Amino acid sequence: MSVFYDRREDLERYEFMMGVSRGRLAVTLDLLTDALTFVGQHGVYCQSARQPGKPAMDIQIIMKNIEGAKDLVQSVMQELERARNEKLSAE
Repeated sequence: MSVFYDRREDLERYEFMMGVSRGRLAVTLDLLTDALTFVGQHGVYCQSARQPGKPAMDIQIIMKNIEGAKDLVQSVMQELERARNEKLSAE
């Protein structure tokens, strides 16, 4: 299934509140947060043999990349907000 079908209600709600671009980015953040949660839960059961108490190295890498993706999406949302505010103040 398409994400546009699976997350239709979320997309409609966020796009209405924030506009199309920011709304879609907000849903993207939700998807990344969900993925991070599931990977984190998996990491509880897949412990590193070399570093007891830490997730396996592949889980650590996946978590780091998802967190990085979230940071990038958040920075785009902030930039869009800044640009919108500048445009509104210029009018």
